[in-house]
Amino acid sequence: MDLEKIKSANTQYLGKEIEYFKEISSTHTYAKKITMQEKQNGKIIIAETQTNGIGTKGRAWYTGESKNIALTIILKPECEISKLEGLTIKIAKCVQKAIEELYQISLEIKEPNDLMLNGKKICGILTEINTISEKINYLLISFGFNVNEDSFSKETEGIATSLKKEFRKEFSREDIIKKFIEILEKEIEL
Repeated sequence: MDLEKIKSANTQYLGKEIEYFKEISSTHTYAKKITMQEKQNGKIIIAETQTNGIGTKGRAWYTGESKNIALTIILKPECEISKLEGLTIKIAKCVQKAIEELYQISLEIKEPNDLMLNGKKICGILTEINTISEKINYLLISFGFNVNEDSFSKETEGIATSLKKEFRKEFSREDIIKKFIEILEKEIEL
């Protein structure tokens, strides 16, 4: 993973600091542990492999080794909590727009937090907001995106897909992350 390419994104604060792991249990769980010590707004945690990736409703999210995107963005919004309503769908639209702009591929949004390609799940989004009263302590945006996965388990092969599986070629994970954070920072002002 070329972190410098991601850091070169045309953003003010997203992705300027990246913490990278070859393997971690979960980027989301790790971000949650460090977020109260972290001053950095917009820090991204990226892993090549997650051994215990988290989906919604406590489900597992599989991350194939060095083939897909598993990341969590730590944000410290200074806005009213009401401004975060519908955030997961807004994030899904940012992912959708990034893939459309980069590759002219249309992903469908399956509410509340999935992106689909040809009727199969390609991306899952997990957001978590920590508040005290009306004050937001932090916001975590995590997503798993099947980019170059070519091997799915028996349980998932009928319901999950990847860009590589659908189009029979490799895609740049760095380009996707870079384009996504550029769009996210413009579209979602926090």
